[in-house]
Amino acid sequence: MGLATPSDRRPVVVSGPSGVGKGTLCKMLFEAHPGTFASTTSHTTRKSRPGEVEGKDYFFVSRQNFSALVSQNAFVEHAVFSGHNYGTSKQTIAEQNAKGLIVVLDIDMQGVQQMRSDPDIDARYVFVKPPSFETLERRLRSRSTESEEDIQKRLAQARVELEYADKPGVHDQIIVNDGLDKAYAEFEQFVYKV
Repeated sequence: MGLATPSDRRPVVVSGPSGVGKGTLCKMLFEAHPGTFASTTSHTTRKSRPGEVEGKDYFFVSRQNFSALVSQNAFVEHAVFSGHNYGTSKQTIAEQNAKGLIVVLDIDMQGVQQMRSDPDIDARYVFVKPPSFETLERRLRSRSTESEEDIQKRLAQARVELEYADKPGVHDQIIVNDGLDKAYAEFEQFVYKV
């Protein structure tokens, strides 16, 4: 599309239920505008997996170090998944901004709630939702990567997230992903305020 850098340089926070296409939309934005956007590297208390690189995939830290960072208000958001802590540090966002890049964060509902409650964080929020709950369930099942129990957990969480997204003032934009090209066009327009 050949758009210049967006005039609004605040971080873009993308949220929505698992399987709705957030990651795909973010990837399309990065590919369409190389050298404009950046993601951040999260901190985690889990052990590194084979092939993961410190500082690229994650910053691997002890629980004690993670707790210290939380107490220092160093994260824009943090959560616990499968018994491990994960967090997005304010420093990693500042580092990307210093390089002239606009940060795009793919964050869950809990992270959005944390960011919204911190008056020091100024960001733009977009929620990606499925055209219907049945469509979301079909997408999750078609991935064939999760057990039935995991799918049911994701669907239960999706109901909560969709209900939260309907509250006024939570998100600046809600995009219904009922077709990838259409959803991407709306996402890009939001980012660039076209």
